[in-house]
Amino acid sequence: MARRTEAHPDSVPGSFFVDRTCIDCGTCYQFAPGTFADGGDHAKVHAQPASPLERLRASMALVACPVGSIGTDDKTHLQAASRSFPHALTEDVLFCGYTSEKSYGAWSYLIRRPEGNVLVDSPRAAEPLMKNLAALGGVALLVLSHQDDVADHAAYQARFACDRIMHRAEGMTWPERLVEGDEPILLAKDLLLIPTPGHTAGSVCLLYRDILFTGDHLWWNPDKGRLSASRSYNWHSWEQQLASLEKLLAFDFSWVLPGHGYLHKAESPTAMRSDLKGAIAHLRSS
Repeated sequence: MARRTEAHPDSVPGSFFVDRTCIDCGTCYQFAPGTFADGGDHAKVHAQPASPLERLRASMALVACPVGSIGTDDKTHLQAASRSFPHALTEDVLFCGYTSEKSYGAWSYLIRRPEGNVLVDSPRAAEPLMKNLAALGGVALLVLSHQDDVADHAAYQARFACDRIMHRAEGMTWPERLVEGDEPILLAKDLLLIPTPGHTAGSVCLLYRDILFTGDHLWWNPDKGRLSASRSYNWHSWEQQLASLEKLLAFDFSWVLPGHGYLHKAESPTAMRSDLKGAIAHLRSS
């Protein structure tokens, strides 16, 4: 629980604050940018929420925080916020909130499908979220993009009896289904698993319709105005990661939904491909 006595001094005065336990995962200022902002090595409150909708959104960011570093004196919207995840990004893709410290606040997503819902990476094992997932039809598959973002996978498997899918190169023995090789794998007619080694040895992306779930392989950098990846946070092979980025040029998608970093929606697959080509050129030259 956040402590007012430990609050960072650069937040504007008011009900909401961020204390010194913040790990700067970015969740709050990506989800509620009207209230929160990047303070360098921590998040800060740059504007107190003024409307009920803004207060609800800020309260949802508080709930989503992986380390409980956000506090508020106004508890009005906290119960509603705790029941508000998963939160719809599109008609059938939802942000789970309830990020986990175990995965440094990585975002996870729910894909709602008549054939069975898919959880992409694992959120925190929070009972309000689990109840809401059950009400939405449960979880049939848990696709894990790489070893960093598995978080509370075991709790979700135990609750929903879902198959966990992961690449064998990650070295984990517990998934119900381990995939191999570098070729795309058709999990269902609308689900394509794309091996993208580099960030880790067995990193994968998941393509659902025109939405690409990228784990820590690719994300949007708003400061630079382009898609990006990180050499500094590469745990296997930077050259292989660049090659995997080039591999994605063969696929059509308009959305990038990452575990870390900002999501990105392009006007069309053609525009996204142009964004990706520009990012690759920059990353190869830097």
